[in-house]
Amino acid sequence: MKKYEKTSLVSCSIEELFEFHLDSNNIKKITPKDTKVELLSKDFVPAEGEILEIKTTKFCVPTFWAVEISLIKKPNMLVDTALSSPFEFWRHSHIFTKKGNVCELKDVVEYEIPFGFIGNLFSSFVENQLNNMFSYRHKQTKMILEKKDKA
Repeated sequence: MKKYEKTSLVSCSIEELFEFHLDSNNIKKITPKDTKVELLSKDFVPAEGEILEIKTTKFCVPTFWAVEISLIKKPNMLVDTALSSPFEFWRHSHIFTKKGNVCELKDVVEYEIPFGFIGNLFSSFVENQLNNMFSYRHKQTKMILEKKDKA
């Protein structure tokens, strides 16, 4: 099992950070421009056990995700687990912690690349893509929520 982690500090309330991540419509706002996201689950209301279906397109390749909300622990944690995705296994924990006047946003992704040994040959490519994606997500989240405070 592989693990990817990304941590950032965001100047907002922990409730704002949690609610922002709970709203599936924000996925489009924090996804890098080279990836198109389409929410296939209309009027999705996040709750434990609910499934969000997403279509992403990157490098002209469409992929379909069915992601189950595994855990909601307001306002500190949101965990989703892919039931179907390009990965053999994917669990994404969004962890929110109050740190003085700011909040820590921590994403922890546990994943398994498909196709065994052959899939592992692409391990560094996958890690690079994850780092690019989550760096962008954190930057956008910070920009959106900190701008909201000043408005």
